[in-house]
Amino acid sequence: MNNFGVPVIILTTVVALVLALALSNSTSQMEEARYTVPYSEFLSKLDRGDLSRVHLDEGIVYGYTTDSTPIRAYAPNDPGLMGDLIKHNVVITAARKKEPSFLGSLLVSWLPFIIIIALWIYFLRRSQGGGAGGAFRFGKTTAKTFTAGQVNVTFNDVAGVDEAKEEVAEIVDYLRDGERFMKVGGRIPRGVLMVGPPGTGKTLLAKAIAGEAKVPFFFISGSDFVEMFVGVGASRVRDLFVEAKKAAPCIVFIDEIDAVGRKRGSGVGGGNDEREQTLNQLLVEMDGFEGNEGIIVIAATNRPDVLDKALLRPGRFDRQVTVPLPDIRGREHILRTHMRKIPLTPGVDPTTIARGTPGFSGADLANLVNEAALFAARARRDHVTNEDFERAKDKILMGAERRSMVMSDYEKKLTAYHEAGHTIVGLSVPEHDPVHKVSIIPRGRALGVTMYLPEEDRVSYSKRRLESQLASLFGGRIAEEIVFGPDAVTTGASNDIQRATELATNMVKRWGLSRIVGPRAFMEEDGPGYLGGSYNEHQVSASTAEAIDKEIATLIETNYKRAQEVLEEKAEILHSMAEALVEYETLDKQQVEDIMAGRPPRPPQSSGGKKARKPRDDMPSLEPAVNP
Repeated sequence: MNNFGVPVIILTTVVALVLALALSNSTSQMEEARYTVPYSEFLSKLDRGDLSRVHLDEGIVYGYTTDSTPIRAYAPNDPGLMGDLIKHNVVITAARKKEPSFLGSLLVSWLPFIIIIALWIYFLRRSQGGGAGGAFRFGKTTAKTFTAGQVNVTFNDVAGVDEAKEEVAEIVDYLRDGERFMKVGGRIPRGVLMVGPPGTGKTLLAKAIAGEAKVPFFFISGSDFVEMFVGVGASRVRDLFVEAKKAAPCIVFIDEIDAVGRKRGSGVGGGNDEREQTLNQLLVEMDGFEGNEGIIVIAATNRPDVLDKALLRPGRFDRQVTVPLPDIRGREHILRTHMRKIPLTPGVDPTTIARGTPGFSGADLANLVNEAALFAARARRDHVTNEDFERAKDKILMGAERRSMVMSDYEKKLTAYHEAGHTIVGLSVPEHDPVHKVSIIPRGRALGVTMYLPEEDRVSYSKRRLESQLASLFGGRIAEEIVFGPDAVTTGASNDIQRATELATNMVKRWGLSRIVGPRAFMEEDGPGYLGGSYNEHQVSASTAEAIDKEIATLIETNYKRAQEVLEEKAEILHSMAEALVEYETLDKQQVEDIMAGRPPRPPQSSGGKKARKPRDDMPSLEPAVNP
């Protein structure tokens, strides 16, 4: 029953009683109205001797005539009434005057206040968390408790993080058979901190530990401890560990622990603010004077750099388990796990899809499978095809198509040359990722997209590869300049220029890839790179700063000229690819390879290269406006 069940039942009962009482009173009043007569008529009947007996009650005279007909009248303060009744031999009875009891008077006078106070307490309890305890549980833990065996997630449901599973597997063994570790003097880690980018499965892995060990599981977020009232968070920490001790052996999982575990000393009030008091209590509970044997604390965060050092020391969080982005094998396993829930056509290959999704987290892959299923549902198909996965991947990587956006023929032609320039330079420079798809269909905020697909996962990049990326970034702007002239260059390359400048700056100031400046670092990342944190730049002398600026400019100018030479040499291919993009709007890998080899592009094989429309007779000429 929900929280409103009891009040609704009580209210319904009260309304029914009031209605019944009102109906009863109404019926009684109707009956009494039939026999009520004026007092003058009552006296007339008395004078004629038509009354046999009467009953006096608080100014009302109830009587019966000689033929047993009831009669009723309101009697004024008539002092002669009693004499007349005795004179006519009428049987007289009277009711005893009722004195109100003290308890009844007290109840009637205080009943409204009692009802108001009861309602106030009820709504206060609901506003402070409801349930048993209500307002009095304000300092109690808000953790969700799962009993042993209630968590059905196992290691089979967690894919792509094999090393992390091996790290935490012994925790499961300890919870199942702790005596085996104690015999050799071993002590299981009291705390395990899971660190990794968002969406890699840290919470899912913690649930899998509880599911494998079949022990109680307490789940709470770091933000649930912190309240505006000082001392509430510390009280909730104490109550959490009290409940955990009763259920030991058990697992306490704190998600997003950085909300409460940040470094101390920066809080308001000289270190006595609510968050720091909560952190102090957590430190004591994890490894203080009293031990908490049988309680394993697992926490997850993507900001380990902001955590307090006292929280990370051995004895509290003894072990840090990194949950990284999955590699190609991990992505394949994750895809297979999620694909078990949807019907697939026989041609769907998780390995191919995994190769085309580098850098995807487990959450991203789950979203990919879901988007593919939605595309199949929109097409009213019963099975998900490779085409659905391809469209879902394009939507995630490049944004949703904006086919309703109206582009003039000139803008479409300019966009086609821009994307063709990126494609040709990318395919002509060494160690560059191969082109997977080129499109001039507006997606997101871009008018066109060139999508590259790495052949394998990479963890490091050579200087040659980085310079090739610089050259390909300038390919779109240079193509506009070659075909339409220097004065017709548009703002469409603003993002390309920004990325190129950032890449060249990192090559010189972070990665030491400059021969003039040397292998020196002039900036460092502030926080984990996967969160896109800012950079702290080191103070340098004026001469060093000038050398750095000169090296960055040299890298950009050199690769700009390099891309220009490639496109001038392959001008015919540039025109052919732009013409094909205007005609088909999207070119896949095979069509791009045909154009680069000097052949006409083959007919499209999928929706990714679907011909948009038949070319019009008035299609603007694709001949260059300015000869290269």
